[in-house]
Amino acid sequence: MTPIVEVEGVERSFGNTRALCGIDLVVPEGRVVALLGPNGAGKTTLVRILSTLIPPGAGKARVAGYDVVQEPVAVRRSIGLAGQYAAVDETLTGRENLEMVGRLSRLSKSLARERAQEVLSRVSLVDAADRPLKTYSGGMRRRIDLGAGLVAHPRVLLLDEPTTGLDPASRMDLWAYLRELVAEGASILLTTQYLEEADQLASEIVVVDHGTVIASGTPLELKQRFASDVLDVTVGDLDSLDRSVSALDGVGSERPTIDRHTNRVSVPVSEGVATLTVAVRRLDDAGVRPIDLSLRRPSLDDVFLTLTGHTTGDGESEEITP
Repeated sequence: MTPIVEVEGVERSFGNTRALCGIDLVVPEGRVVALLGPNGAGKTTLVRILSTLIPPGAGKARVAGYDVVQEPVAVRRSIGLAGQYAAVDETLTGRENLEMVGRLSRLSKSLARERAQEVLSRVSLVDAADRPLKTYSGGMRRRIDLGAGLVAHPRVLLLDEPTTGLDPASRMDLWAYLRELVAEGASILLTTQYLEEADQLASEIVVVDHGTVIASGTPLELKQRFASDVLDVTVGDLDSLDRSVSALDGVGSERPTIDRHTNRVSVPVSEGVATLTVAVRRLDDAGVRPIDLSLRRPSLDDVFLTLTGHTTGDGESEEITP
């Protein structure tokens, strides 16, 4: 596949902090590549470099065939950008915001109006199109901000956590729209904290941590390489949770992890159903009566936990240590 985004050995530091330590990345034309990593891994820094907002400290990056340092204007004409925070004018209506972006993208007045209407429909804001943005909710503003990056039908979309703040229905609507754009030839580099989003949309996933690529591959490849089947046990109270951890320690291929928000203990296992039988006996001996017990195939959350040592939500999971 012809690459639409090429990143070679890109580095970037802020003072004594190294945000990127020689990143290599390729986004094939007409594909979605998801960039995953914990907070502070360097994802947003890379997006800012690719969108010409900041220069790389070292290395090279090209977007749609244009060098981000030598040809920044051409790069900007080729991309649509939606950052982590809504960049909209609250004094204008939703429609006016989108038409303004269209005109700034050198669309004719009539085409800007047509594209704005199309985007309003796609992001489910037709009914609110002529209200000032200061009356919009946070999620509605986010949708307008996303729409602004789509008005010009760019060849490359740089989406930095695009669905943060959206309700589940709006998130799925946006997924459907992004799939349509890719089917029409668009290419997308996506950062997200929603691993299901990456699983749903991306043909390839690149995992970064501490400014370095630590794994890449299709969602299926990553699950097969870095995660085992997982035994999940959900209980009704904290006392049962602690006893479950003690009972299940040593059952799986790794130590149990706890999610105290859901009273769930998870254990990676390598022997499937045989391990399930042992786990049930141990829980019964410990006097634990689970609300739910299941053996499931690994998810991207499990891959992320294996690679980085924690989940995408800081503090949501803890590893049990001796």
